Amino acid sequence: MKKLNIVLLSTVVLSSLGYAGGDILPPVYENEIVEVPIEEVPVEEAPIEEYVEPVVVAPKPKPIPVVVPKPVENIIPLGLYVGLGLTAGRYDPKCGCTTSKGDPDKTAGLIGRLGYDFNQYVGLEARGIRTNWKSDGGKIKHYGVFLKPMYPLSRDFNLYGLAGYAKTTTQGIKRHVDAETFAWGAGVEYDLASDVPKEGRYSRTFDGYGDQEGGWGLFADYERLVQKSGSPDLDTVNFGITYDF
Repeated sequence: MKKLNIVLLSTVVLSSLGYAGGDILPPVYENEIVEVPIEEVPVEEAPIEEYVEPVVVAPKPKPIPVVVPKPVENIIPLGLYVGLGLTAGRYDPKCGCTTSKGDPDKTAGLIGRLGYDFNQYVGLEARGIRTNWKSDGGKIKHYGVFLKPMYPLSRDFNLYGLAGYAKTTTQGIKRHVDAETFAWGAGVEYDLASDVPKEGRYSRTFDGYGDQEGGWGLFADYERLVQKSGSPDLDTVNFGITYDF
C-alpha cells in the first residue's frame, strides 16, 4: 500500500512540473518531420548601375587652309605706244608757182612716233621726220601733232588716218620751204602680239585690238607734210615697228 502511494505521488509531481515549465524536450516520434525555423538573413542587393552608352569622340578635322583671294587689280588700258621706222621723202617743186624750178627731189631718213590710243576708234599721235640721205638737194625736217581716227579691220589689222598741225622745213638747192600748216596722212597697223586679256577688271570692255595689250607691231603709212595752196608737194612714205605698252 505504501508503495502505491509513493508511485502516485511521483506521478502527480511530475505532472505538475510538466504544466509549470513546459516541455523540456518535445517527444520525437519516428518518421515525424520536425520543422526547424530558419532565421532569414537579409541579403544586401548590389546596386544596379545605369547603362551609359559610350561616347565616341570623332578625331579633330585637320584645319582647312584659308585661301586669301588675290585682290582684283583695276586695269586702266594704257594705250601708249612708240614707233620707229624709215621714211622716203619726195619734194616736187612743180606746184604751179611762178618761182618753182627743177625736178622732184627724193630723200630718205627716219621717222619716230609717240601716241596714245584712247580706244579702238580714236587716238592722238606726235611724230617727227628727218631725212639725212639726199640725191640732189634738200633735207626735210618735219614735226607735228595729229588726231588719229581708227577703224579695226580685224583683230590684227587696224586702219588709221592722220589730221593735224605740223612744221616743215627743207634745206638745199631746191626751193626753200618753211611752213607751219595742216598736214594729213593714212596708214595701216598690224598687231604681232596675241590679244589676251590680263587678269583684272578693265575700266572698259576688253576689245582685243591692241590698245589694251603690250606687244610689238608693224606699221606703214603715207603723209602729206604740207597742205597749203601754192606750196610744193612734200610727201613721205613710212614704215617701221611699233611697241604698245
